[in-house]
Formats: sequence, structure tokens, C-alpha cells
Amino acid sequence: MGRINIIGAGLSGLSAALTLAEAGIGSRLISLQRSERSQSVLAEGGINAALDTMGENDTAAEHFADTMKGGVYLADPNAVDGLTRNAPAVVTRMAQLGVPFNRTSQNGIMQRSFGGQKKKRTAYAKSSTGKMLMTALIDEVRRYEVTGLIQRYPHHEFIRLLTDGGRCTGVRIRDTGTGLCADLDGAVIAASGGMNGMFPGRTTGTTMNGGDVTAGLFAQGVLLGNPEMMQYHPTTIGIPGKRCLISEAARGEGGRLYIMKNSGERSYFMEEKYPELGNLMPRDVVAREMFFVRRSGDTEGEVMLDMTALPEDTWKNRLSDLREEIIRYLGTDPKKSPIPVHEGIHYFMGGIDVNERHCTNIPGLYAGGECCSQYHGANRLGGNSLLGAIYGGKTAAQTAAAAFTDCPDREPIFTEMTDPLLEEARADFSERLAVILSGGLGIVRSEKTLTDAVSAAKAMDLANEREKNRLALGLAMLIGALERRESRGAHYREDYPEASEDYRKTTVAQNCGGEIRISFRDIPERRTDREDNA
Repeated sequence: MGRINIIGAGLSGLSAALTLAEAGIGSRLISLQRSERSQSVLAEGGINAALDTMGENDTAAEHFADTMKGGVYLADPNAVDGLTRNAPAVVTRMAQLGVPFNRTSQNGIMQRSFGGQKKKRTAYAKSSTGKMLMTALIDEVRRYEVTGLIQRYPHHEFIRLLTDGGRCTGVRIRDTGTGLCADLDGAVIAASGGMNGMFPGRTTGTTMNGGDVTAGLFAQGVLLGNPEMMQYHPTTIGIPGKRCLISEAARGEGGRLYIMKNSGERSYFMEEKYPELGNLMPRDVVAREMFFVRRSGDTEGEVMLDMTALPEDTWKNRLSDLREEIIRYLGTDPKKSPIPVHEGIHYFMGGIDVNERHCTNIPGLYAGGECCSQYHGANRLGGNSLLGAIYGGKTAAQTAAAAFTDCPDREPIFTEMTDPLLEEARADFSERLAVILSGGLGIVRSEKTLTDAVSAAKAMDLANEREKNRLALGLAMLIGALERRESRGAHYREDYPEASEDYRKTTVAQNCGGEIRISFRDIPERRTDREDNA
């Protein structure tokens, strides 16, 4: 029996593998590390679904409206409709698989407030939701590993897509232990996570999600969607090698942001400017306001997060893991003292361009999870990433399964191969590129900062094919931001501070031999002929 190849073994990859296995289709889970070490494990705050367990008359329609508004209407409404209507079934299934969601006194799933949403819609397992979801899916996937239907390839690296006549026919991978390579037949689902490795030391995510899969696919003709859209999380702290996330759950439970005025008074700036949602405004808004309030001239010091008024029950049953993490890294107990926080790159809304069914422009290649541009538009709502990863992986797998043609399953043969992509990018190249990208793709952007960054990037010396691909990906992000002459969601241009209806379109980036071409595609109209598929 033939198999489908899945690049990545986090939530999206596991969801895809499980969906295929339940349909009787074999798969190969290919990843640099084991699932237990994936980015998905680090997700803290929760997963969104209109379960309405908190008695607020929440509905999927309201979840849809909040998601579209949070993404500033840049997302495909048909994809978002499927995501939000199927969300309750996704969360219910995860509970059935053993995820220990916090419970109400009536034993319903407890839900908390999260940014950009007016209803308590975020189900959670203390502050380790991602870890609990991953544990449940890993256990379920193992049932099919035992039968051989799912095959694991941990410590294996994506090298390139195999194509024939413009169609994906397989993937080349390398065993990172032996250095040997093999070509695997079959369709491919990319579930390789975000592009954290393009910004080493500057993101909350693992740099093992290096962006090389996306960069390699981009070089092979795969289109990117909205590459300029990357989210800064407003509350992070610096630790060696990365930014540590202080979950939005802290603000959802009542944490308050403030900064000291020159007069010595506290300014609770989010509550003062946005009285309806206050500290729970969408992340792009909070991060931008933090940037502006520090720059205003009438304040001093860092923005602080005050959680000292949270009740004992909240610390014990909802945020115990978060408290331990802060004490470990800062040496400060957030239960007793406010902590300094700063914006950090957290999530990539842009990525591989896919349609509503998670097809790319290359037949036989699909993508799900953070590596693809789907569901979040110009800004992701907290709690929608875990949902999007599970639902997106499932949808990609269902689409791949519908096109699956059985064929003999050939055992991979690992041999020595010569491939220009086997050379690693230099550490100094990665850091220099990160400095350039950070200079252009900050929380606040302008034509000058972006033009300067593009010029600096184009002047970089390249040692190998992998660096060429990573540079092209970086240029797509920069030029996409330069060409989008408006402010929308996470993309804020000081020289174009208002949103423009002319740019309520998907940015499409194409790599033509290293030359980056940018175009804009209309957002699809919302249809009414929908079917649930969760």
C-alpha cells in the first residue's frame, strides 16, 4: 500500500496522520525531532470553540465574526467558516481522547477570555494546553504505529520536493544521524511550523522550525500567501536563545499592563484607551500600543504586567505552570510582584499559499498548520492556532485522501547523495539576515525601513543553495510588506496608517529564480453551501 508523506510531527502533522490512518491510508511522519519536542508542546493558553459552557450564549457565528474581525477581514471567509463551525467537534474529540481540560462545577469544559473575543471561548488545561493536546494525539497515533499504518521518521530532514511534470511525486529526506538520504514516493503534506529560524533569538518558538521547508518549497515554485504578516506577542521575557512567552491567559484571568509616567503614577494604558476590552484587545493592537507608549516621552522604564491581584484559586488551578516558569527564568514571583514584559515575534500568519481545502498550487502538495497561510488573515486570535493546527491538518489529510491512488509501498533506501541543499546555512549568515529582517519587519514599518532592509538583503553574500533560498524567503516577507501600502492587523505602516480597501486582498509571492514577484488576489466571497467535516 502506498503512503502519504507528512513533513512535521506537531499538532498539524499528527492530526493529518491520524485522519489518514482512520481512513485506512498509510503515512510517514517525518520530523527533525520527536513529537514530544515539537513547537506545539509550548502552546500554553488554550483552544477556541463556541461550546457555550459559560452561559454567555456563545455561537459559532460569533466565533466566525471575531476571527474575521481580528484578522481585519483578510482571511478566506469560507475557510474560517469551516474552522469555527467545526471547532466544538474538534475540542469535544480532544476531550474524548483524554485531554484534561479544566472543568466547571457542572463538569463542563471551563472556558476563559482571550484577546479579541467578547465571549469566554477558550478551553484550556491549566497553562499547558498544547502539551496536553499533543500527549493525547501522540497516544492515539501510537495505536496506528503499532500496526505499521503510520511510520515514524524522527531526526530526518526535508531536503527537497520531488516533482514530475509540475506535479509532486514525493520528497527527498536526510537522516541527520547518518547523513544518508532517501527519496520517498507519494503525495506530501507540509506541516513544518512557522519560520522562527529566520529570526534566531527573537521569537517565542523553537528555531528547529527553521523555515527551510517553506524556503525550499518557495524556491521550487510553491506560492506564498501574506508573507509579510507576522505576529508580535505583547508579553514575552528574554531567556537565553529565545523569547519566553507569558501566555495571554495571564491577561485573560485579570493581569493588567501598565507603565510608569514621568510623574511617578501608573498608566494602565490599554484600559484607558480601550475601555471595552482593555488588556484583551487583539495582540497586534496591544503590541503596537506598548511600542508607542514607550516612545511617547512622558513615560519611563518597561511595560509591566501586574498579576498580583489574581486570586489564589487562579494561581493554583489555572496558572500554576506559568508561575513556575516565570520564577525559574526571572527569579520573581508574579503572584507577589509585577514583571517586565516586551513584545516578541510569536506567530507567522503568512506562509505557504493554500486554498480552503489546503491545496497548494503544486498538485499533490498540501499544507496545514502554521507553515501555511490560512484562517488568521492579518492577525491571529489567541486560541485559534491550536484549533487551526488540528483542523487544518485534518482538512489537508482529507483532501489528500480524496486524491489518493494506491500503489506498491516501496521501502526507502538510504544512500549517499549529492545535493546542493545538503550544505547548511552559516550561523553568521542567519544572524545577519535576522538583523536585516528585524529592521524592516518590526511592529512599526515604513517605506524607508523596508527599502533599506531590501537593499541590505540583496547585498548579502551567499555561500550555498540553502542560503539563497532563505534569502529569497526573507525578501518575499520584506517586499510583500513594502508593496502593501496600508496598515492592517500585524502590518503597520507609519507612512500609510489607515487600512485601504484596495489592499483587502491576499499578498501572493512567487520566486522566479531568486527574483521575487508580488501580486494581490481578491478574497473569495463567502458561500452558504457548507458541510461540516470535523
